Amino acid sequence: MKKNILKLSSVIFTTLLFFSCNNDFLERYPLDEVSNETFWNTENDLMVYNNSIYDRARNDNDVPILMAHDDGFDSNNQSFWYLDEFSDNIAPRHSRHNRYQQVRGGVHNVSSGAQMYGWRDGGWAFVRAINVFMDNYPKALDNGVPEATVNKYVGEARLFRAWFYADKISKFGRAPWVDHELNIDSEELYAPLDDRETVMTNVLADLNYACQWMPAQWGDGNDGAPGRLNKWNALLIKSRVCLFEGTWRKYHGLSDATMWLQEAANAAKEIMDDGPYALYDTNDPENDYQAIHKMKSDLTGVPEVMYWRRYQLGVFTNHVQSYHRGYNGGATKSMVEDYLCTDGLPISTSPEYKGDASLRDVFANRDPRLRQTVLHPDDAARWHWNNGDALRTYPRVSGMGGQTSETGYSICKVYEPTTSHASYNVSDTPAIIMRYAEVLLNYAEAMAELGTLDQAGLDMSINLIRDRAGMPDMTMDVPMDPRYANDGVSALISEIRRERRVELFMEGFRYDDLRRWKQGKKLENPDLGMRWDDANKAEIDPEGKATVKTTLVNGVPYIDVYQGTDWAVPVFDENKHYLWPIPLNAIAQNPNITQTPGWE
Repeated sequence: MKKNILKLSSVIFTTLLFFSCNNDFLERYPLDEVSNETFWNTENDLMVYNNSIYDRARNDNDVPILMAHDDGFDSNNQSFWYLDEFSDNIAPRHSRHNRYQQVRGGVHNVSSGAQMYGWRDGGWAFVRAINVFMDNYPKALDNGVPEATVNKYVGEARLFRAWFYADKISKFGRAPWVDHELNIDSEELYAPLDDRETVMTNVLADLNYACQWMPAQWGDGNDGAPGRLNKWNALLIKSRVCLFEGTWRKYHGLSDATMWLQEAANAAKEIMDDGPYALYDTNDPENDYQAIHKMKSDLTGVPEVMYWRRYQLGVFTNHVQSYHRGYNGGATKSMVEDYLCTDGLPISTSPEYKGDASLRDVFANRDPRLRQTVLHPDDAARWHWNNGDALRTYPRVSGMGGQTSETGYSICKVYEPTTSHASYNVSDTPAIIMRYAEVLLNYAEAMAELGTLDQAGLDMSINLIRDRAGMPDMTMDVPMDPRYANDGVSALISEIRRERRVELFMEGFRYDDLRRWKQGKKLENPDLGMRWDDANKAEIDPEGKATVKTTLVNGVPYIDVYQGTDWAVPVFDENKHYLWPIPLNAIAQNPNITQTPGWE
């Protein structure tokens, strides 16, 4: 036995000696596993890794940048269609939308943990995933992948990082800028937050890199369909981020506003000059505005749609159409009154305005986009609002049964009956994440803020949007609407802001717009609905089933959506509410993080 053991030991020693002399053998890695050492060799490796970044970005709550309809049941309260509920555009009352109501009413507090669309561990894990890529992509260069090829994917990752950080700065004013992978003992885990200037300087560098290196097409010839973000998307994101930052700095008294505004204008103009996009316009002003928002499933080839998210049965679905109708509360009186009359004048000065004694009067002689956004009583049957039940009339308010709205102004802009009445949580309503109209609006606003906008600039931007809607062109000498005379800006800028509110209604911009313009005090105006006097009640609710409450405006009763609730009297504290508080658990984990000013 001892002899056999000695022989076996000799064999093992000889084998180990041989292996110790064979470095190539020792450096081999498992062939059935992917490891950091064996990855990063090919373009396909870079593409596959970035696919995982897209997958993480699909969680809109953790990573609120792409913003679509989330997935399945979660689409009941997470969709870009709901983001206007933070603002004075939409008035929800459903309990699943309490977060929107709290922020809009100024009654939100410092949270102990993760916030909806705010400071979340999943978001910082997203940054870490990007930085893993940034630390490892040079290996592809070492393995012979051409630099221009590698740079496409680097630009893609840096675009995501810039977009994420821009969102965090817009909400918190500070953030921990990290551009490499951290470990459990990394000093950065316990560092103070970086200031706005530091973070946004890095954001702009990332955006510029992405715009330089990302391809106009990825080679599939179908860049208007869901897939990879392209150069034009990067330029739109840059114009959006830079417009926010430039106007924030201008109206909040910070430096370098002009530089950021010029970057915004330049990025938008590059798309306008060289991009393959155009407004969807079939010379049908009564329908063209809402048409793309009602298209089902596939938006491939729609010239206005720059990026969208596909939903597909058995893969990734939503039920946002049905939730949207029941949960959003309806458009507000403030929103409805911002639509111009057909003569191009506001309701405060136009002789065409018929008033609001009846709902049909509200729609008379108004911008056609109003009827394509808010349900006209005559359109319920035409658009199958009742799913074939012709016995119900509209509007319907709380207490009346059926598809009611809190304000009486039901939103029809995105309503499509087939998907609205589809089986529970398995609808395929697509999400338009970027569209060309925003490019035109960003350009016009940035140029106006710079003081360099002229009539030619209006004609190539705002007036294309107005032409599509069948509305008169805007001119440089547009008169001031008395309702906005105290906003502290020119009549031209006021009208561009109005155009933005109308065109982008329910697409998630209004809350951020009010914050960057330093117009938060507008959120102290109560959210009202339609006129609710005896004549309207007799016509709309003859059986007296409505349970709405009212408040008087110049002696006339209007639906008061939040009367009797915790947010009946909205508050906007200029010292704190332009930014959000950091959750307590984040501060507990890193004592060098200080609370957002005003929220201490």
